[in-house]
Amino acid sequence: MDERKDRDVINERDIADEKDIRDERDDSRTEEQIRNMTEDVQIPPSLAPEAVENLLRDKVKKKRKKYVLRYAGAAAACICIAAGALFYGHLNSESPSVDRAAVENSASENGTASSETVPGLQTAADYDEIYDSVQAQQEEWENFVSGAATEDSSALASVRSDADSAASYNSASGSGSYYSDTNIREEGVGEGDIVKTDGDNLYVVSGRIVKIVGIGGDEMEELSTIRIEDLDDVYVTEVFVEDDSLAVLYEKTEYNDGENGYGYYRTYTCADVYDVSEPAAPEKRGTISQSGSYYTMREKDGYIYLFSNFSADNAAARSNPEGYVPAVQGKILEASDIYIPARMVGNCYTVISSFALDDPGDKTDSKAVFGTGGICYVSAENIYVTESYYGENNADVTQTCIRKVSYGDGILQGVAQTTVDGTLNDSFSIDEYEGYLRLVTTVNPVNSGGGWSDGSALTGGVEDVDTNSLYILDETLNIVGDLYDIAPDESVYSARFMGDTGYFVTFKQVDPLFSVDLSDPENPQVIGELKIPGFSEYLHPYGDGKLLGIGMSVDEQSVTTDGIKISMFDISDPSDVTESDSYVLEDMYSTDVSYDYKAVFVDVEKNLFGFLSYGASNQYTVLTYDEEKGFREVFTREMPGYGSVRGLYVDDIFYLVSGNTVESYTLSGFEKIDDIVL
Repeated sequence: MDERKDRDVINERDIADEKDIRDERDDSRTEEQIRNMTEDVQIPPSLAPEAVENLLRDKVKKKRKKYVLRYAGAAAACICIAAGALFYGHLNSESPSVDRAAVENSASENGTASSETVPGLQTAADYDEIYDSVQAQQEEWENFVSGAATEDSSALASVRSDADSAASYNSASGSGSYYSDTNIREEGVGEGDIVKTDGDNLYVVSGRIVKIVGIGGDEMEELSTIRIEDLDDVYVTEVFVEDDSLAVLYEKTEYNDGENGYGYYRTYTCADVYDVSEPAAPEKRGTISQSGSYYTMREKDGYIYLFSNFSADNAAARSNPEGYVPAVQGKILEASDIYIPARMVGNCYTVISSFALDDPGDKTDSKAVFGTGGICYVSAENIYVTESYYGENNADVTQTCIRKVSYGDGILQGVAQTTVDGTLNDSFSIDEYEGYLRLVTTVNPVNSGGGWSDGSALTGGVEDVDTNSLYILDETLNIVGDLYDIAPDESVYSARFMGDTGYFVTFKQVDPLFSVDLSDPENPQVIGELKIPGFSEYLHPYGDGKLLGIGMSVDEQSVTTDGIKISMFDISDPSDVTESDSYVLEDMYSTDVSYDYKAVFVDVEKNLFGFLSYGASNQYTVLTYDEEKGFREVFTREMPGYGSVRGLYVDDIFYLVSGNTVESYTLSGFEKIDDIVL
């Protein structure tokens, strides 16, 4: 999980307000996972999140403000548990890590970016190789801790954390379906969510159980409850429904007495599949289990692909691979099924397993990508696992390692890996189209000399200014086209790739929306730039020639946020993009949209979109757009408490689901019909 980068336009009052809002979302899945993981961990004051953040911030002379708080709960744990190894390890030129053979270094023609490519992902030779990598990572972390305890207490480079489980929500509009579906990241690739429907029933994650609600009659009816065994040690994350099959995705924690009286907890990600042809009596058909905390899932052509993050136990003995190698269905993976990075350090895995939804008795295939973890993007044919590098191999700028794993009919196969300059904002900053991978990154300068410069400029002659780059890679991840030095001293806030055109927003004081012609992969061209106040954090195609933006309104004089800004961009001519209309939800300080695309209800065909906003009160708002009249609110509901909310429709009824409460409204006028407490 990654934190957003430098947002130095927000005043301290806004920062405090947003932090208060984030801290109160007790039922946030990400925050609950982190609390469970760190409940018994005592953190020394010098390594508290605030201290580490301050230490790193001073070191690069950056002004990190509002969005350091976006993923406050998750980021705090990442900093305390693992991020120190990630940052310091990559910055320390004297680290004990070992570079693997066959890594090819190639610089771009203008010398401003570099790429490291291994044509095929390499697998571990044996468990010893993995064990040595874990110990190398631990040594780097200890070096960082030692340095942090004696450093001047003032600050850091940025931490990025994208729980992206996160991707975006595309409804079923345009597919002929009469009910909406989760807003998904990639067309044709299914995703789980906390609420799903098959048109006849709602499947609702309610705390640690799943409720099946019948919606076929005049009133909603609770039909059945699915309870996972060992309820006290289980946390249901998402559900997925297809035909008569329901997959319930959850985490479970098991305690092991260990040896010599030293016990430990292990977290597993599980998928229980039920036959729900009779929703009042669901019947369990099978279970898949794998090591680690739940990350996300995908469905394609009847196969479920389950993703989890497993952290290796650095205290485990070499002779006990169960402590540092993930397991699937109770059996640790073979070394030949574990893909390892060129730089042999790491302490966590992205574990991927597949199984047939109609035959969930056993896995079809499983692989693990070993390293330090990061954003994961799944296209229609490939899985891209990324991780951020901060000064590795004496690089003067931040970098992103990309590893590609193909998938189909449940089979997983490593393809290639590469490294490019810069880091990703979220999964929308990376996209596959017609065999090419396109991505936009923000390039942050870092020290290349193994220590920090005392001056404002970093060693190696790199100016201390962020820039942005765009890359186009072929099927083996070789760079075929690129653009550099876009919008100096600004950072990417959102992106959307749409066929032969890419759009991305950068921000510092105004919101430049860039449009890029990608029709010639070897020669991408910036063809348009629109500058307007505020910024968009989420972009969504909204019919022919339109692009919807959701973000923040910014006062141009005080440079502070003053509400949620909604923009409609006219992209009928990508070289001359204009803002057709904008609308501000005043006195609102944040939304879930910025980090959870599934929180957005969007139906372009019905011309409706909705989301939850946080302010003095929490409101779920549904809006529509008219080319002549602009945006209009058609439904506003004040929501009690905090937590994830979902909006969806079946036929002509709109359902609003919050926690254990479901409300129904007419879709035409949003008049209240019914409600039920589960």
